[in-house]
Amino acid sequence: MSETPHTTVESTTLNDGTTLPILGLGTYRLRGRVGAEAVKSAIESGYRLLDSAYNYENEGSVGAGISAAGVDREDLRVTTKLPGRYHERDQAIVAVEESLFRAGLDYFDLCLIHWPNPKQGKYVEAWRALIELRERGLVRSIGVSNFLTEHLEKLQQETGVLPSVNQLEIHPWFPQADAIEANQELGIAVEAWSPVGRHSALQQEPIVAEVASEVNRSLVQTLLRWHIQRGTIPIPKSADPQRQRENLNLFDFALTQEQVDRISSLARSDGRLKGQDPAVYEEF
Repeated sequence: MSETPHTTVESTTLNDGTTLPILGLGTYRLRGRVGAEAVKSAIESGYRLLDSAYNYENEGSVGAGISAAGVDREDLRVTTKLPGRYHERDQAIVAVEESLFRAGLDYFDLCLIHWPNPKQGKYVEAWRALIELRERGLVRSIGVSNFLTEHLEKLQQETGVLPSVNQLEIHPWFPQADAIEANQELGIAVEAWSPVGRHSALQQEPIVAEVASEVNRSLVQTLLRWHIQRGTIPIPKSADPQRQRENLNLFDFALTQEQVDRISSLARSDGRLKGQDPAVYEEF
């Protein structure tokens, strides 16, 4: 069995009645044995939300880490994402089934459409497939990633079902205040990918260093706390056990509203890290 978690992460209730921790582990590029070990150590440290995707090619590593950690499956929330090349109904069904086989799991707690790919115009069909998969019990909650308000509205108009989660690129260079508000008004929880800017120069911003010094926390802890206080669910990636534990240690301090606003002032008009605008960007 795994050791006692260092930190207990609070959970939020989604619009479908399921729950989700307010902090998770990103697993992008965590593959093979190293990836499995990273997932195992994260679970042992207290992570209960694990974020993967078909296109990350690591669902097997995530499943192996889960098995090695030895926690009750019901205590975990495991996410995968459906790639753009499988938006047609039959392909979507098979892709999620294949993801489950890869991970060695009976169900996913959350399955997201990875990108809307609006030029292809099939994301509503993919959404209907996810609704069907939920009805079959292969996924417990369904959501989207990188969807704009116009995409969300089309899902609601066409199917009457809104996502439980929308995972967006959010960090101080691209804080997305309007998108967060729009999703929350619809009752959709917002997750943040690249919450600390990946390998960009974001963490070198003087304002971040100033606030981190004021609260006597690391730069990453300060940025993750900024997300939590804005009502989003950050999913930072780390394979290092010490850094994983540090990233969890966010619940015994708080930023003032002035500090939150100061970090948000870093917003840039070109803040996306790779210019991936969901209105035109497509990923398969």
